[in-house]
Amino acid sequence: MTIKRLDHVSVVVDDLAAAIAFFTALGMTLDGKAPIEGPWVDRINGLEGVKVDIAMMRTPDGHGRLELTKFHNPKLVEIEPAIAPPNALGLRSVMFTVESVDDTVARLRANGAELVGEVAQYEDKYRLCYMRGPAGIIVALAEELS
Repeated sequence: MTIKRLDHVSVVVDDLAAAIAFFTALGMTLDGKAPIEGPWVDRINGLEGVKVDIAMMRTPDGHGRLELTKFHNPKLVEIEPAIAPPNALGLRSVMFTVESVDDTVARLRANGAELVGEVAQYEDKYRLCYMRGPAGIIVALAEELS
């Protein structure tokens, strides 16, 4: 088995402050906020010029996390196509930490999944990718490098 844990679920929102307020009212706490952009973000998303703000929320037990993502660029798109791109409103992906991104990609491809962008490395910490699975669901994979 190569899955180590469910890392977080990411939701694309159009109003980050309102989403933080909603999930705070639900009982989650804000772990942190950060702007994210750069070539590695473009590569993993298969989009150009990605600029987002993220807020990471944590469940009271400390185990569950939810990433709220506000796209500034490219602009949000409606979930009209059955296979929505990574910047569509709503549930974006479910991320799993795995032992090997390459092995997991190969196994998922054998079952019909496709890479959304490409496998990219974030600093010396992670190898990451997004894969589109059944019904257009995006599964994110993260391999810890240290």
